[in-house]
Amino acid sequence: MINFPVSDWMPDAKIPSGPIQDKWSKYKLESKLINPNNKRKYTVLVVGSGLAGASAAATLAELGYNVKCFCYQDSPRRAHSIAAQGGINAAKNYQNDGDSVYRLFYDTVKGGDFRAREANVYRLAEVSSNIIDQCVAQGVPFGREYGGLLDNRSFGGAQLKRTFYARGQTGQQLLLGAYQALEKEVAKGHIEMFSRHEMMDLVLVDGEAKGIVTRNLVTGEIKSYAGDTVLLCTGGYGNVFFLSTNAMGCNVTAAYKAYKRGAFFANPCFTQIHPTCIPVKGDYQSKLTLMSESLRNSGRIWVPKSRETAEKIRKKEIKPSDVPEEERDYYLERKYPSFGNLAPRDISSRAAKEACDDGRGVAVTGKGVFLDFADEIKRMGREWIDGQYGNLFDMYEEITDDDPHETPMMIYPASHYTMGGLWVDYNLMSNVKGLHVLGEANFSDHGANRLGASALMQGLSDGYFVIPATLPAYLTTTKPGAVTTAAPEFKAAEDEVKERINKLLNVKGTKTVDSFHRELGLIMWEDCGMARTEESLTHAIERIPQLRKEFW
Repeated sequence: MINFPVSDWMPDAKIPSGPIQDKWSKYKLESKLINPNNKRKYTVLVVGSGLAGASAAATLAELGYNVKCFCYQDSPRRAHSIAAQGGINAAKNYQNDGDSVYRLFYDTVKGGDFRAREANVYRLAEVSSNIIDQCVAQGVPFGREYGGLLDNRSFGGAQLKRTFYARGQTGQQLLLGAYQALEKEVAKGHIEMFSRHEMMDLVLVDGEAKGIVTRNLVTGEIKSYAGDTVLLCTGGYGNVFFLSTNAMGCNVTAAYKAYKRGAFFANPCFTQIHPTCIPVKGDYQSKLTLMSESLRNSGRIWVPKSRETAEKIRKKEIKPSDVPEEERDYYLERKYPSFGNLAPRDISSRAAKEACDDGRGVAVTGKGVFLDFADEIKRMGREWIDGQYGNLFDMYEEITDDDPHETPMMIYPASHYTMGGLWVDYNLMSNVKGLHVLGEANFSDHGANRLGASALMQGLSDGYFVIPATLPAYLTTTKPGAVTTAAPEFKAAEDEVKERINKLLNVKGTKTVDSFHRELGLIMWEDCGMARTEESLTHAIERIPQLRKEFW
């Protein structure tokens, strides 16, 4: 392999000069602007309607741009952002416990193993407080203290309270706020909404992103749309592990097509494993259910100290409550007393795996540990617990038929969030001119993140506050409306899409697509999951091309 110097191929990140705390202010002061009357001449294509997509589409439409927004779901309200449960970080310091913009910045960079782009992270910390103000103004029902002030909870890896929450459904409530803003602009005619449309390809004209090809998921129609720029807000690639906390519709098609058209991918190996998910129950399960990290504020994680006791629990010969306190191993409290049960996600996940690999797992499969709320219920009462986590307890009981008030939850780590993604510069534009990438779909803000409550923060930061300020940097270099679907590149892209679909439909294989996906996920989880070795990675590199060949 020939190693080229990074400077030979790495595009300019366009990070402003000067002290890190001044970069964003300096950028906004010196950035190019577009006259309000000229904004309506530009068409912006927004792919995805989750937190990043809905907030970006709504904000850009309010500014005067013509926006076309596309989503895979039957309604923007069903974007996978609704699945986020625990909260969103912001440097408000309402608890007076020493928080600040710099501390949030430092914790996020450190939590990302110092592998994030620091200028982007500082900007994220700066605008975090604006996000909370924006969402409160929209009516998002954040949890409040008895006196009416916004409440905070702790999240893993932080030693203070900075996480704002709406019970155990923060993502859903934030998305409803963004959705209302989106629909307001739809009603005004500033946004044209295309539900049940999947982006099948990115169209480049003279090397710049000027359109997309979509498939109508109801009629099957293949159609192109032209714009002056494209914003990808389509989430991550966690479903490569098959069993993950992502919805099955989170298929990373849009980002992958951009990659195939030349957009750089950055840090794809950085995948966040979430320690609190309901364990897998059988071979034909298609996804896993997240149990919010916020539960670790009140629950204590343990396994039996002996393998014999764990085996009796797996065989249902004894109940968890039958295990005496002195025979329980609260392993996070023992190993990491500074953080206890709120240790960072990677540490908590590996510790659970180590306990289960030692034969002390408590689920029927051997892959599960207890999250026990008995002490907190005794201390605070059942009513308080239900006020904090009621919907999560209901969800757990609905899925497992066990009441967490009476018996501990069983949890086990699962693929959750992807920190890698398409490379972007400080303007959120990829190396493909005109292609902007927001939220989880880009790589810039998280590094190898072990922390929670960061994803919602980035999605709304990019949509509400960053892209409205950075988009003119590109648009001022283009003539509005210069490219239409009459350009030959659109016809060529449509033909490629149709050819690919026909090829898939004519494979005439004997195995289901799902079976290939499941096998790929097993390879990825076993060889490239929580633990990776030279031997496991070599096996994956050999096996995946064989699986791809079998698929086609």
